[in-house]
Amino acid sequence: VQQCVGVLVLCLQSKYIGISNCRNRRIDLVFIIDSSRSVRPAEFEKAKEFLQDMVDSLEIGSDATRVGLVNYASTVHIEFLLKTYFTKSALKQALARVEPLASGTMTGMAIKTAMEKAFTAEAGARASSVNIAKVAIIVTDGRPQDKVEDVSAAARASGIEIYAVGVDRADMMSLRLMASPPHDDHVFYVETYGVIEKLTSKFRETLCEEMRSETTQDACMCEAQIVFQKKVQAAIQELSRKHILLLDRLRRVCGWNLFKEIGIM
Repeated sequence: VQQCVGVLVLCLQSKYIGISNCRNRRIDLVFIIDSSRSVRPAEFEKAKEFLQDMVDSLEIGSDATRVGLVNYASTVHIEFLLKTYFTKSALKQALARVEPLASGTMTGMAIKTAMEKAFTAEAGARASSVNIAKVAIIVTDGRPQDKVEDVSAAARASGIEIYAVGVDRADMMSLRLMASPPHDDHVFYVETYGVIEKLTSKFRETLCEEMRSETTQDACMCEAQIVFQKKVQAAIQELSRKHILLLDRLRRVCGWNLFKEIGIM
């Protein structure tokens, strides 16, 4: 009963005050970050802070969420693989060391590199048979200088769920071509890198939504069981009350001796 009540409290918290204590589902997560010349140094630092906040919001570990990073401009550089770091502190330190690559915005090439080199078993990606989601989050502020539609479709077909985050001058059509459907859940836009951190809570909700819904369902099922039990107890009490009234009425009609003879009293 105590365990059930505890879960019910979580249900009520989630329903009425928005508190979520859920863990994110286990994922292989690769950030694909635009560091072209249009991203100013201060803006790139804001982008890295957003990635660090994302890491803080996730459950990181070899048996939990693994994180890799693909940095791109006119060239593509894998900063670290899914198998490189398994603690938040190590990941955040690695993110702090990332430097921009300057000119160009070869987003299609970056997606292709992530699919072929970052989401592989050699890079630390886990088999889909163990129910590990593969997720790519692309952050860009411009229009791709190469084609993204076909390579994004190939990445999605391989089992990679793609989120596209556009900042400032980002091309919305390109974001939609890259992202997984439904676009309302996978395409995000912010006006500047200065407010990109507000997406952290949104992604946390998205990445642990499945587990939260299961927890809420269990909790509300537990709530329903408690309500049912209360109804049963009330019904039993009502039956007992009616039984006592019936016996009392029969005693008055038939007398005590009859009850003693048949063994009711």
